[in-house]
Amino acid sequence: MTSLISDRAALVEELRKIALRAGAAIMDHYHSEFEVIHKDDKSPVTAADRDAEAIILDGLRKSAPDIPVVSEEAAAGGHIPEIGHRFFLVDPLDGTKEFINKNGEFTVNIALIEDRIPVAGVVYAPAKDRMFFGYGAGNAFEQHVAPNARGDEGSGAPRQIAARAPGEDGLVVIASRTHRDTKTDEYLNLYKVKEFLAAGSSLKFCLVATGEADLYPRHGRTMEWDTAAGHAVLLAAGGSVTQLDGTPLLYGKTERGLDNPFFVARGAHA
Repeated sequence: MTSLISDRAALVEELRKIALRAGAAIMDHYHSEFEVIHKDDKSPVTAADRDAEAIILDGLRKSAPDIPVVSEEAAAGGHIPEIGHRFFLVDPLDGTKEFINKNGEFTVNIALIEDRIPVAGVVYAPAKDRMFFGYGAGNAFEQHVAPNARGDEGSGAPRQIAARAPGEDGLVVIASRTHRDTKTDEYLNLYKVKEFLAAGSSLKFCLVATGEADLYPRHGRTMEWDTAAGHAVLLAAGGSVTQLDGTPLLYGKTERGLDNPFFVARGAHA
């Protein structure tokens, strides 16, 4: 376990394999009929969420048994472990509404947090055949993944990605497809905006990381498991995620119930 955690490339490779298995299970549900249940907070959940979570938790227990895991569905049931300076954050199916609406914009999110910073992360969009992963400065990658892949067979080679500096003609802004609000629009009045894009789930972080967008502001409520993996990818690609006052977005905020304040994800110098 210690060698895996200290070798970030090996850790991310293991997280990629776990995410692939979870994504394949999600796609099995995606192509069939499924029941939607609403949790106490009115958010939807499906068997795909729960099956993917079981796969991820099993994989992390085998790969890093001493590292606590905070995962969305387990947390919704009141199962939040004691977390120290190092823990995993997992959203087994980020964008359940996108999954239900069958627009493909949902992801599997797995991140490692150390000293409140996301230091490694994997974001897998199985319906888009896109996987993003990152660790440390400059180690951000995207890979085309074969449909329903459970391994690397048929998948393309990873390509390095980097956040871009915005052009003088204005910013490409990406925002939530289902949670855009007036406060976000008011914030964007501070910027020269060239184009608006909409996307669901952690794809927004990843599209800033690839240079397809420059800025992702979020005023609406998010939880730490919604953001950690995409945050890790964006940091590795040279971007940043800060609160409105410019301080870094941190993790392990148990005093807030692990929810996030307003944040802004930026590409290079956006």
